[in-house]
Amino acid sequence: MIGAIIGDIVGSIYEFDNHRSKEFRFYKKDSAFTDDTVMTIAIADFHLNSIDKGITNEKRVLQSLSKWYNLYPDKSYGSGFRRWVSGITKENIHDYPYQKSYGNGAAMRISPIGDISHNVDVALEYAELVTKCSHGHAEGIKGAQATSLAIFLAKIGCSKKNIKNQIEFQFNYDLEFTIDYLREEYEFNETSQNTVPQAIFCFLESEDFEDAIRTAISIGGDSDTLAAITGGIAEAYYKDIPEWILRGALRRLPKDMKDIISIWYNKPEIRTAYQRITEKINKLL
Repeated sequence: MIGAIIGDIVGSIYEFDNHRSKEFRFYKKDSAFTDDTVMTIAIADFHLNSIDKGITNEKRVLQSLSKWYNLYPDKSYGSGFRRWVSGITKENIHDYPYQKSYGNGAAMRISPIGDISHNVDVALEYAELVTKCSHGHAEGIKGAQATSLAIFLAKIGCSKKNIKNQIEFQFNYDLEFTIDYLREEYEFNETSQNTVPQAIFCFLESEDFEDAIRTAISIGGDSDTLAAITGGIAEAYYKDIPEWILRGALRRLPKDMKDIISIWYNKPEIRTAYQRITEKINKLL
């Protein structure tokens, strides 16, 4: 999860001012979390508070998305999502209509699901559960599931070749890019189908966590979301993040988000999977 948040923060200043190179200052004065981080925290919070409270799991997803949107309504949400999420109330939550978006917001917030999954079926089914309320189009669900599966496979130690093959087979994504091609031709795009494959490819091309984020930024496009998706997978694969990178992200987050992060990384199954990262987070918090 923290890998996705880091990607969002680093990419925040490049979303509308693309930087087509890996050579850039990692954090700048204006680097800040966006809606990608807010909604990632919302999904983690949903899982942490998954005790039955009289409504279905699907409706509790709405509760969590609405709660965190209302805490941070000034972030750069897409106009369609903003209209949708801002309409959720306690009174209408039981029959609130779902929307069939295929935006890349489905994938940028899904990293907690990949982190917490213990098999392929859970990674796919849980991703659909938390996605279908706001991104119910087949491509929206597909993007979330592909990202969740990639994170799960990386977490359990699959090779990059294996991850690539499974994602291509399961989702029919074309991952045969080159970095030079993407830097030259890739343009801003907010759809899942034209963000998720590129983000996964950037992970596959990376050498370590920092390089994964730099590679994602370097192809341009929707930089914060691309880097968030890439960062979530890279964290799961490399299982370590330099302390200076973690420090730079955590100091840009408010206390309520850091509280969720602390609880999340100290869950036994997360702590076991990401021991080095958890130790560093505990030290910094």
